[in-house]
Amino acid sequence: MEQRLTDEERLTLKTGAFGAVFLVSNADPGVLGVIRESIAASGALADASGTVKEALTTGPLPRLPRDSQLEIESVVLPALGQAVRILREKSPRDVDAYRELVLAAADQVARAHDGVAPAEAAAIDQIRAALAEPA
Repeated sequence: MEQRLTDEERLTLKTGAFGAVFLVSNADPGVLGVIRESIAASGALADASGTVKEALTTGPLPRLPRDSQLEIESVVLPALGQAVRILREKSPRDVDAYRELVLAAADQVARAHDGVAPAEAAAIDQIRAALAEPA
């Protein structure tokens, strides 16, 4: 049986998803690129449904660090792993949807501005690893 997510759990899912997009866009920054990338990502995130959609579209926006890529990683990557654990426990059928959505959004962001830069590809690899099943 599916359980409702708490506000804190929804914020964790949102921090992971929005943070993943931010992590990729920040990997290869450029002012125009960031605008294009955020539009690309919003399209992918809009494709969410069910529990994932509710988590991503309700409540406050996550507060993400903006100082360094390492700081962003230190918040976003654990949030992604935690989001997968939350969904596995409370809404198992949404685990794959969340993973696919986050990776699709990250990929769209990377491609939105002059193709995928090496730093963006590395960020996507980190995101993919954070979303992977624990050993």
